[in-house]
Amino acid sequence: MPEGLNTDDPSGRKRSRNLDDRDLAILRELQGNARITNAELARRVHLSPTPCLERVKRLEVEGYIDKYVALLNPKKLNAGQIVFVEVTLDRTSEEGFEAFAEGIRAIPEVLECHMVAGGFDYLLKIRVSDMDEYRRLLGQHLVSIPSVAQTHTYVVMDQVKESFSFPLGDAKEGRS
Repeated sequence: MPEGLNTDDPSGRKRSRNLDDRDLAILRELQGNARITNAELARRVHLSPTPCLERVKRLEVEGYIDKYVALLNPKKLNAGQIVFVEVTLDRTSEEGFEAFAEGIRAIPEVLECHMVAGGFDYLLKIRVSDMDEYRRLLGQHLVSIPSVAQTHTYVVMDQVKESFSFPLGDAKEGRS
């Protein structure tokens, strides 16, 4: 297939093979402030408003932009304590994985859950108000999920860095 033509990916979204420098600039700006007006975004990426809006719409359709969100202040919302938890399952079967995933999805305090390779099966990121709340969550919800054999908890004492953006190279580097 010739370079630059759109193809369908398995999710049904259209995607293009390469992003140019303007596309990357738009994505950088939107990662920093998704509420920026189209006029201001266009000014920052050196486009007129109509072509800028067309590019944003294309980036959405092609799946480069998944969604727009508001980042809330967890301390103001009584969720200032971060806890990481290593989880080991008693069986690593498809049924065990599915039962664990279903149980985890039902716990709203679990912000992230990653299956990992190594000495344990899953790594969780949890936000709670304090250790008392975490202890309740652990005892009443987490360890009662079928197939959970063991957990190891790591309490965050100081958050050194948190970013919701990831680096975007330029088009010349071949990152797309």
